Amino acid sequence: MESQKITDSKNGPSRRRYEDACGTAHALDLIGERWALLVMRELMLGPKRFSDIRADLPGISANVLTQRLESLEEAGIVTRQRLDPPASGQVYALTEWGHQARPIMGALGRWATRSPGHDPGQHFSAVSLMLSFQAMNQPSLSKDIRAVVGFRVGRESFFARLADGMVDVQRGAAPDADVTFTGAPPTIAAAVYGGVPLAALERDGLLAVEGDRALAERFITLFPLPPKALKPAR
Repeated sequence: MESQKITDSKNGPSRRRYEDACGTAHALDLIGERWALLVMRELMLGPKRFSDIRADLPGISANVLTQRLESLEEAGIVTRQRLDPPASGQVYALTEWGHQARPIMGALGRWATRSPGHDPGQHFSAVSLMLSFQAMNQPSLSKDIRAVVGFRVGRESFFARLADGMVDVQRGAAPDADVTFTGAPPTIAAAVYGGVPLAALERDGLLAVEGDRALAERFITLFPLPPKALKPAR
């Protein structure tokens, strides 16, 4: 596929498009720019202010975030919304079509964890951590669990409903949570994906667990990382 550079009259040369009728090629036209897919990821569990998106993507500049939001809005993937009183200001949200990328994003993430270069110890935003539970869920491990698991992660709350081998994550507090984890995303990821015992994280003051202890201990075993892909011998 040959990529053609497109000039944006406001921002100068910035985008390249594939002159290819393949749907995969057009998907890259829409979200192939650096940061675009991660901006979408941060909106998967609900609208966010510009400042909140940037805070959860610490490597992005304000200028680049503005460009990505504008291009995603132009493509019909993102929309702007005004907050209802007494709140004020503007938030960005995915359109219905934008939300349909959620299972695609999960499948892509699961596939990429097989890369020998993938490091689960790097930055985790709260949303990326929550979405990872859906992407990495193995129904055979959770099929007998019916529970609600809550998470207090920095300024946000989330919960995961487990039933019939499925995991559904949502943003917001869960008053009926059977167990609740409180900690930073990398800390919770260390327990789930890094094998760090809950007791060790609690002892160091990095994590708090409230509620059903047995469920907490089992929850962190439900999302094993797949084996790494082998590099072909040279």
